[in-house]
Amino acid sequence: MTKIISANLNGIRSAAKKGFFEWFEKESADFVCVQELKAQEADMTPDFLTPHGYHGHFHYAEKKGYSGAGVYSRSKPDAVHIGFGSPEFDAEGRYVRCDFGNLSVISVYCPSGSSSPERQEAKFRFMELFMPHLAGLIAEGRELVICGDWNIAHKEIDLKNWKSNQKNSGFLPEERAWMTGLFDDLGWVDVYRQLHPETTSEAYTWWSNRGQAWANNVGWRIDYHVATKGIAGTAQSASIYKEQRFSDHAPLIIKYA
Repeated sequence: MTKIISANLNGIRSAAKKGFFEWFEKESADFVCVQELKAQEADMTPDFLTPHGYHGHFHYAEKKGYSGAGVYSRSKPDAVHIGFGSPEFDAEGRYVRCDFGNLSVISVYCPSGSSSPERQEAKFRFMELFMPHLAGLIAEGRELVICGDWNIAHKEIDLKNWKSNQKNSGFLPEERAWMTGLFDDLGWVDVYRQLHPETTSEAYTWWSNRGQAWANNVGWRIDYHVATKGIAGTAQSASIYKEQRFSDHAPLIIKYA
């Protein structure tokens, strides 16, 4: 079995104080993909860089306290790729790819557009650039698992209040159509949804810090494992860890044969 975890930390230092790395050790995963480090290289202690003997590879944003992504692995990767070739978005620290034989594990942190119209426009630019990159990955013929916070709920089943969010970033028609294209046109697989096609409230991975969203489970499913068909077809189980809160996101854990 290959166990892969995706976790948006909303600050690696904050998550560490809340027990993330103790939980990390107990989970004994093969790969742990993290997003929203909110840290620069100088902030990364040995406990963050190589926790419990894992190999860590990271993409830091140029802006302090912002974005960032990383991949932890039990074994040393054959190759590491930092960024996906976009000057604008590589400066924001959003993409790490690690290759292991015929398998590549990628951690991605897609932009949010909720803070301003300008950031929504940036999100649309990212989507336009990232789609051909995703097509290129498929064309490589490798097995790939892309873990991350995609900041889009794909369908009505993927968030609590879908009716009132149709004009909000994260559930815009253009964003949802883009996700559909990813799966239907390029052939990527939404692994959690493949295993749990009907699950609603138990599928959420993010809850706003406003109001009583967590207490009332007013959530969104915006964290995914997006995989090539071969490895997606071996997925055995998927779970969302909610017993402890390390962030405003919950870790998504999927086991592959």
